[in-house]
Amino acid sequence: MSCDLIIGVDAGTSVIKAVAFDLSGHQLATSAVRNTYLQGADGSATQRLSQTWADCAAAIRGLSGKIDGLAARVAAVALTGQGDGTWLVGAGDTPVGDAWLWLDARAAPTVANLVSGGGERARFEATGTGLNTCQQGSQMAHMNAHFPELLDRAEVALHCKDWLFLNLTGVRATDPSEASFTFGNFRTRRYSDAVIDALGLSQRRHLLPEIIEGTTDTRPLTAAAASATGLRAGTPVCLGYVDMVMTALGAGVHTGDAGAACSTIGSTGVHMRAVTSDNVHLNAEGTGYVICLPVPDLVTQVQTNMAATLNVDWALALAAELMAESGTTPTHADLVGRIDAWMSRSQPGALIYHPYISDAGERGPFVNANASASLIGLNAAHRFPDVIRAVVEGLGMAARDCYTAMGTMPNELRLTGGAARSAALRRVLSAALNTPVRISAREEAGAAGCAMMAAVAIGAYEDMDACIAEWTTPHLETPEGPDAELVPVYDTLFKSYRAARGALTPVWDTLTTARIAKGAKK
Repeated sequence: MSCDLIIGVDAGTSVIKAVAFDLSGHQLATSAVRNTYLQGADGSATQRLSQTWADCAAAIRGLSGKIDGLAARVAAVALTGQGDGTWLVGAGDTPVGDAWLWLDARAAPTVANLVSGGGERARFEATGTGLNTCQQGSQMAHMNAHFPELLDRAEVALHCKDWLFLNLTGVRATDPSEASFTFGNFRTRRYSDAVIDALGLSQRRHLLPEIIEGTTDTRPLTAAAASATGLRAGTPVCLGYVDMVMTALGAGVHTGDAGAACSTIGSTGVHMRAVTSDNVHLNAEGTGYVICLPVPDLVTQVQTNMAATLNVDWALALAAELMAESGTTPTHADLVGRIDAWMSRSQPGALIYHPYISDAGERGPFVNANASASLIGLNAAHRFPDVIRAVVEGLGMAARDCYTAMGTMPNELRLTGGAARSAALRRVLSAALNTPVRISAREEAGAAGCAMMAAVAIGAYEDMDACIAEWTTPHLETPEGPDAELVPVYDTLFKSYRAARGALTPVWDTLTTARIAKGAKK
């Protein structure tokens, strides 16, 4: 039997998926395993390295029950996973404690100190990435100041997918995307001594692993990993890029169409556009990410919201609780199905909602750990449908805020993520950005993105553009143009949204100070 399959592994924060594709990009089967993490009152968010590897191996094994002769048919395995975070590994490739995830907020005071330092702008202009608590550089700087024993015991600092790559191949490595936006320069895709020095980590430089380009360099699956996964030893393993750009690659951020962009609307919001490295727009506020694509000299500019559909979930939870008190117990799916009807009974642009519902504040297009959600403009005539509309419109305003920070609005927006199926949300996004939107019908875009890298690496395609033409472009649905009547309404709403956001900053700070003081008295 010929090797006619590629397995793409997408190791998310709470779910690890192994997805089998044929060499033409058709999705054949999926195996998923829940992956848990712990959050503490000190802002910590951690995950056991050993459990994450066990879950990854289980997800891969799960495909064998769905595809006959799986092991003999696998031409390559490719990896992507949750970005940022710090996965420390010591002697014998054993974990040094639990991983600090991208959700971990303990580095906030260190970030504040670094941002106020004299080298911050130079660091930002090299990486293209604003400093925040999610990142490995910030977390390692905080460890260096407060938990130096962790770094003393470590031999290498990895990210999630890097840890899985180590377990599959025995090789300590990272990819150009995470290496350059954390410790390097997006133009060279290499580490930068100036950036490492700006983070105060020059003495820890030895912890940074080699950088591997997955479209040209694979490593063989070890015998031990073959036993754990059920695959054949020697199978090529491709280290993909971070999950944000792998999802965007699979969903259409780059298909050769000038000005296209891609937003992933899930629990969080990820907004990105593909540009050449000399056309990057570095905003004055020093926020966002610049993340390399696995295409020569092509990068993505990225702004990310800490919460997207989490805001909708919050509003629907309020409705569910009120309905439960009257003896009705609607499911979340039932309530989601009512959103379009609620919005049809409300007036566009009547309320302002800032969708900063996350406990971690906001990171795009501004960074403020104290930011919180707000609803402005209520009067006695407003009802729940008006609130739902305001929340959905808040997601549109947040997306526009992010793309504004990256320059001009996109010529076309490609959408992925569960919420992309909402016709109401698509109408809001299209009018808010005044641009056509297209859904990517690709079910597992992240796993597809890294599998595409493996397809190029093993020679199934001459280059990434050829792979995109067969794996990505055919999955883009018909464009939906903006509602001409809504566009001017949202232009006006956005001006008020931005003005209110600026005015609320001192309010957020005061509320946070009050909460801290109240907690200290208990």
